Amino acid sequence: MSDPDPQPSALELERRAYRRSRTRRSVLVSALSTLVFAGLLFWAVAGSPGWARVQQMFLDPEVALASLPRILEGLLLNLQVLLFAAIGVVIVALVIATLRTLRGPVFFPLRALAAGYTDLFRGVPLLIVLFIVGYGVPGLEFFDRMPAAFWGTIAIILVYSAYVAEVFRAGIEAVHPSQRLAARALGLSHGQTMRRIVLPQAMRNVTPALMNDFVAMQKDVGLISVLGAVDAVRAAQIETAHFFNYTPYVVAGLLFVLLAWPTIRLTDWVSARMRARERAGSIV
Repeated sequence: MSDPDPQPSALELERRAYRRSRTRRSVLVSALSTLVFAGLLFWAVAGSPGWARVQQMFLDPEVALASLPRILEGLLLNLQVLLFAAIGVVIVALVIATLRTLRGPVFFPLRALAAGYTDLFRGVPLLIVLFIVGYGVPGLEFFDRMPAAFWGTIAIILVYSAYVAEVFRAGIEAVHPSQRLAARALGLSHGQTMRRIVLPQAMRNVTPALMNDFVAMQKDVGLISVLGAVDAVRAAQIETAHFFNYTPYVVAGLLFVLLAWPTIRLTDWVSARMRARERAGSIV
């Protein structure tokens, strides 16, 4: 009768202790080298001739605290734009990617239209799209007067949906054709096959790439300030003019870093988990 709770052998215990000691040593060496590098970098920067002037103009604590409330208020607008833009990008990108994967000559106009869309908005800089959408489209007077943040959201959706559509298309085409054939053999329609078989696998494959695009979009929502929206960047600009000091820009930059950091770490965790799952099957 086998032991229900087998104990590791002495050799296995010795191996575990060795791995723990190597891990502790690696952590200590990493921490020490980081501290040494940070110390050398601070010594080089603080010892420069213009450090005092730069510190006064970019790192003034009083100016940072005074400008923080208004910048945080502007950051809320950035978060609202980011939320609606993310939803819009996913919807538009899925439609474009689906159109580009349609089979048959009868769908050629739709495929050409989708390809033209992705080529156009991947080629035009976001800043130019912001100017055209934010100033050109309202000039047509098709709509009532809308806030600048609305047009900035539309411009971000147009540009990023082109990039995300290509990510979706790559994930869809990475699914083996046998998956589609098996689904059709079971009687599923093309739409059911895409919704139940292809898209779930495609989304799993492209999740890290999608999260990287989301991190990039978190930064680019700050560009809506060029349309006059008082977001975090425009609030920092106003506070800079008020105090005649560039510290508000540093504050806004740090807030954007704090906004993106959880997503960046989550992206790394998801990528590492996917790599570990893929390698698990190769371990003998």
